[in-house]
Amino acid sequence: MEATEEGRIRTGTLWTGTAHAFTAIVGSGILALPWSVAQLGWILGPLVLVTFAIVTYYTSIIFSDCYRTPDPVTGRRNHTYGDAVRTLLGPTEGYRPSTKIWHAFQALGNIAFAFGYSNILLEIQDTLKSPPPENKVMKKVTLYAIGATTLFYISLGCMGYVAYGNDVPGNVLAGFYNIFWLVDIANLAVIIHLIGAYQVYSQPIFAIHEKWIVTRWPTSFFSTVYTVKLPFIKKYTIRFTLSKLLLRTVFVIFTTAIAMMFPFFNAILGLLGAVSFWPLTVYLPMSMYIVQAKIKRGSSKWIMFQILGLSCLIVTLVAAIGSIADILELLKNAKLFHIQL
Repeated sequence: MEATEEGRIRTGTLWTGTAHAFTAIVGSGILALPWSVAQLGWILGPLVLVTFAIVTYYTSIIFSDCYRTPDPVTGRRNHTYGDAVRTLLGPTEGYRPSTKIWHAFQALGNIAFAFGYSNILLEIQDTLKSPPPENKVMKKVTLYAIGATTLFYISLGCMGYVAYGNDVPGNVLAGFYNIFWLVDIANLAVIIHLIGAYQVYSQPIFAIHEKWIVTRWPTSFFSTVYTVKLPFIKKYTIRFTLSKLLLRTVFVIFTTAIAMMFPFFNAILGLLGAVSFWPLTVYLPMSMYIVQAKIKRGSSKWIMFQILGLSCLIVTLVAAIGSIADILELLKNAKLFHIQL
């Protein structure tokens, strides 16, 4: 049965939420995991993967309690990550946030990028039916999704290292052309997966800009809703505005061009993971939970949170430095639209 509230229809279940979360977590970062394990070694590589998984799981389950405020079961819904930040931290808070050693630091960023999850957690939770309480279901979703993802990541990272040794490229699908058909199938699978994942991450961006356009120019032709009937399926129609049709198209073209221009697959992954992991996955969820759970400053739990946050901040800074150092080194011989592994 569909759950409706605040004009929204919610049909999500434990299993659809898990599938959605798994799809959102697994992205292009996995292609750099064999290289990352190769840089860190057999012991440190899997250990770092498990550590990031544990940190992400813990911050995600406490963040699940921030979906409703002030009570995690009966409080008002925060439909998006931004809603939760504004509600719990107030309007002044926001998103603040080569050598072998540089490669090791950059590998930390790659693994952090692979575990980026918390920033889309509330969007998934907002699809769940209630009862039971969404936070309890979401904690199970997080356990299943991150658990399965961690096993998948460790297997991929270690098997890639076994197969290619220290010569494994930054993108495991690049650099080896002796089995064309297998690489082509793998690339096709990546494309199919990222088409869905692109929608998950881009929809909030589209929504913000389209809402602003409608608010700014509510009666303009740019905001007018047009309806087109499908020629062979008369029962269905397509509704769109020019802002959606044009701006979304321009956004996709622009981001694709930018992605093709940057030749540093590995270094870019490491930098993105580094700059997003601490603020989005650790600092903000913990800060919101401290407010939600009314944890007193100076208490043992508050001190534990500060130690965890500081540790992750150090990892973020080190990973960012390693990635920036690698980018600067690669820039010396960089060519636009030519990938450098």
